[in-house]
Amino acid sequence: MSSVARARHAVRQTVSGLPPAFWWLWTSTLVNRLGAFVATFMALYLTLDRGYSATYAGLVAALHGLGGVISSLGAGVMTDRLGRRPTLLVAQASTAVSVALLGFVHDPVAIAGVAFLVGMASNASRPAVQAMMADIVRPEDRIRAFSLNYWAINLGFAVSSMAAGFIAEYSYLAGFLIEAVMTMVCAVVVFVKLPESKPVRSSAEQAREESVGLGTVLRDGRFMGVVGLSFLVAVIFQQGSVGLPVAMGAAGFTPADYGLAIAVNGVLIVVLQIPVTRFIEHRDPGRLLVISSLLAGYGFGLTAFAGSVGVFALTVCVWTLAEIVNAPTQTGLVVRLSPVHGRGRYQGMYTMSWAVAALVAPLMSGAVIDRFGAEWLWGLCAVIGTGAGVGYAVLMRRLSAEATVATEEAVPTGKTATGKTQTGKAPGGERPDEERPTGKTPGGQVPGGSVGALEGKPEVGAS
Repeated sequence: MSSVARARHAVRQTVSGLPPAFWWLWTSTLVNRLGAFVATFMALYLTLDRGYSATYAGLVAALHGLGGVISSLGAGVMTDRLGRRPTLLVAQASTAVSVALLGFVHDPVAIAGVAFLVGMASNASRPAVQAMMADIVRPEDRIRAFSLNYWAINLGFAVSSMAAGFIAEYSYLAGFLIEAVMTMVCAVVVFVKLPESKPVRSSAEQAREESVGLGTVLRDGRFMGVVGLSFLVAVIFQQGSVGLPVAMGAAGFTPADYGLAIAVNGVLIVVLQIPVTRFIEHRDPGRLLVISSLLAGYGFGLTAFAGSVGVFALTVCVWTLAEIVNAPTQTGLVVRLSPVHGRGRYQGMYTMSWAVAALVAPLMSGAVIDRFGAEWLWGLCAVIGTGAGVGYAVLMRRLSAEATVATEEAVPTGKTATGKTQTGKAPGGERPDEERPTGKTPGGQVPGGSVGALEGKPEVGAS
């Protein structure tokens, strides 16, 4: 088989078997990221076009992130109560309006306030997207679906970043309006092509199952452990956009040098995300999370020894590989630990870990670089990555042990005439409500969680 034929076969296997609803959701994600402008060039817009100080630009960026932190939990609740589709429509329509408004306001207080609203609106769609994806995709295909979605995000970001540079030379306002229009197109796609995917529960199931509130999520020790570890990993990855440019600038490198080094991140994700997913989809997820945490920490740790753009680019290669492996595997773990009727709240809490990291990382990197030097920041990243790797190893061992105990408890004293066991408990520690919803999703697949997807079983199907 020729290399071209092998490539076609690999692509066909990667994209086959996913329901049409997933591809419309994927298209919406891609269009949204193709139109991304504000997050990429907000600092340049405020400092170069409006003439504000770097301190003010940092304050606006912090308010934008704070809006995302707040909306993560609120959007999670909306996703469970109102549904995935209404939450997506409200989030995307609000983002389009607020982004357009941001291009017209000039008062510094008004800019800060609208940036806060943009952060809230743009982040509100994430819990709904993740919950809908888990609803409409079969458990054995979820890792692959999450990976394709992450690939679309990065492809769109890579294209929009290049296009935004040319747009900014012409008009920053045009960039805001283009993003608003493309976000509204996403809302139209959701409205026309995506029916509601929230699983329907019977009255008997609602009476039998405990309701899920934010307090339930906070009391879920296993899941909050994942949220904490996700926060640590996110703080490391954030250094690519906050610590790395500052450190390179302090070392005498130009913005163009940083742009060349960081471009490796987007290129590698676009090129390697799909083939790496095919390689890891049947691997032990616990081991993948440990390895990716260590690669992230020590990838940034190696930056302490970089003295040229080429070496900086090599360190970016290391932690980008960690990102490619971590993002879909981590999302799969979140789905595994989330009950079907509480997916929105669980996804909201998980999304909040990244939003909080976006707030903490700039403060941490600035303080460490100013007081101790960039080498200490990269050493701290290595320490954090090691801690996250150890944490994942302990957590996944506990989950495997709980699954084993649950399986042993489910073993009956006898068998039926067909040789099947008689038990009211799902083997492998699955939550019964995750695999027994009363309705099917628009994609024709039965929604539900998956323990096997995180235990290296055939169910495994890779931000």
